Amino acid sequence: MERWKLIEDYLIRFIREEIEKTGIKNGICGISGGIDSAVVAVLASKALGHRFRGILMPSKYSSPSSVEDGVELCRKFGIKYEIIPITPLLEAYPLKDKLRLGNFSARMRMAILYDKSAQYRALVIGTSNKTELLLGYGTLFGDLASALNPIGDLYKTEIFEFARYLGVPESILSKPPSADLWQGQSDEGELGYSYDQIDPVLRAFVDERATKAELLRMFDKELVEFVVQKVYQNQFKRKMPIIAKLKSRTITHDFLYERDIYL
Repeated sequence: MERWKLIEDYLIRFIREEIEKTGIKNGICGISGGIDSAVVAVLASKALGHRFRGILMPSKYSSPSSVEDGVELCRKFGIKYEIIPITPLLEAYPLKDKLRLGNFSARMRMAILYDKSAQYRALVIGTSNKTELLLGYGTLFGDLASALNPIGDLYKTEIFEFARYLGVPESILSKPPSADLWQGQSDEGELGYSYDQIDPVLRAFVDERATKAELLRMFDKELVEFVVQKVYQNQFKRKMPIIAKLKSRTITHDFLYERDIYL
């Protein structure tokens, strides 16, 4: 409990300070009815109070419980929220391929969030956890987009522990993890492994810097191959666009000032 209290206090301060140092006072995030956005919404509401709001963006493919669980969370923690269905956007650009549909849905949701961020003069707060970021399990310019991310250094299995500590409703805690991009979709079904299997490998590989040879002595060979390949294969999703270097100081190469630097 003490660990989660320290993390909670730090992340509340992180959200408040990272937003306010930009001169902006408000925050916004998408609420999906899932556990990651629930944790972020609770932290942001504690950090910003009435200056934070959540946006629920269901589609015709979303399960009914997604909205119900998101609304339950907002009511429990006194979070302002709006419901903006994205079905008209999907019908205007119909797609049958599940992968394309999922990516398009994620990008439409983020387009709405950034439009709402302009309306409310707010920064978009990200909801991708460390497991998703390392595996590349997210959509560029979709759910991976944000101005700041308070949970990007917490693995998915840690998010479950943290959510329980924060008092996230049981309806969210007990549901299988899902991006809710199409009917019956689940994270672990798509990945082929559970988060309980994946996270120990990632923790050993990334945090403890184990070599591949060391990983193979500790874990199943197919699981190790899957995790290591995903981490390397999706590095491009964790980087800013690469700019061709033509001058002495080039953005992303050697002009690397933090956004909060002051003259």
